[in-house]
Amino acid sequence: MKNIFFKISLICAILFAVPQSTIAQSNNAQVAIKGKIYKTNVPQFKKLVDSGNGTILDVRTPKEWTEGTIGDAVKINYYADDFAKKVDQLDKSKPVFVYCKKGGRSAGAAEILLDKGFQKIFDLSGGITAWKDAGNETIK
Repeated sequence: MKNIFFKISLICAILFAVPQSTIAQSNNAQVAIKGKIYKTNVPQFKKLVDSGNGTILDVRTPKEWTEGTIGDAVKINYYADDFAKKVDQLDKSKPVFVYCKKGGRSAGAAEILLDKGFQKIFDLSGGITAWKDAGNETIK
């Protein structure tokens, strides 16, 4: 009996310890992952980009940029030693629409942006690969 009570208590403690912003609802187009970071699907990201009300940030490498970018993206290589310094030059009051090739680097970049004080960060799930797979254009 004590063992069952302990397991139930442990499960309840874990559920209440998880911040509500990390709990995703699968039917949402964008899901708050951590505070001001939102994982965003391609259709929602496209609406954000088309709105013109933010900064598009491409965190891929210079070689990858030659394959095309989304809109008039600001290009800052995530792997560059001065990445954090360069993102400091962006307007922190504007939303940032960040992407990479598949979503790994943009997630790391989103964390850095959050630490730097950016207010709204939208991270494209699946990166530019998902963008292209959905039939969206890129600029070369």
